[in-house]
Amino acid sequence: MHKLILSLLLGGASVAASAASLTDVETRWLSAGAPVLAYAKQLQLPIDIIVQPQSGPNDVPLAMGFDHGRCKLVLSMRGNPQAESVLDSVPAEQRGVLIEAITAHEVGHCWRYAQGAWHVLPTGFVEVGHQQAERPELLEMSKEMRLTQREEGFSDLLALAWTAQRHPAEYAQVHQWLSRLRRGAGAAGASHDTSAWLQLAREQTAFGPAASPFEQVTMLWSKGLLGED
Repeated sequence: MHKLILSLLLGGASVAASAASLTDVETRWLSAGAPVLAYAKQLQLPIDIIVQPQSGPNDVPLAMGFDHGRCKLVLSMRGNPQAESVLDSVPAEQRGVLIEAITAHEVGHCWRYAQGAWHVLPTGFVEVGHQQAERPELLEMSKEMRLTQREEGFSDLLALAWTAQRHPAEYAQVHQWLSRLRRGAGAAGASHDTSAWLQLAREQTAFGPAASPFEQVTMLWSKGLLGED
């Protein structure tokens, strides 16, 4: 499948300049997420933006992938009803801050990958316990689910830390929306069950002062790991 790879400068003017090759929905999402992407550029995170010409049946509107040392922020919005429905419950004037938080979540994945920490526990953490299953592939699936859950927890906290820094008045709204989204994502312990971390971040004061939002979430993420099981 052909992919249109946009060479954006990751700023508002660059998004506008590329608008001719984007749909209205894509332009809206990239424009709302531009502050996060501009920050990622300052950090020199290796992000490429990819716009799918047609979404697949299981594609989410915005996702982060990795390939040969680079992060791929993939927009799968054409023919994807989720691109609009994911924000259906939110008034139009409040959707921009949520898209910004979603973008921060995805950039959190890229930061972990760029740090060489993808699927790695913090220093001092060791996985304990012993699982059993009738087939080895079931154990592998359980492990993958657990690893994904941890990364989703980190990035949900990153989305909230970003909101606390940039849009403190909107923090409660973003937290409530994210909590509703996660409650509908599967049973407890599923790959996108981040309730352990969302519970810790009910109030924006949970994030202490730090030089970057990534540093802000590290202690809270580690605390959530203690209660994930």
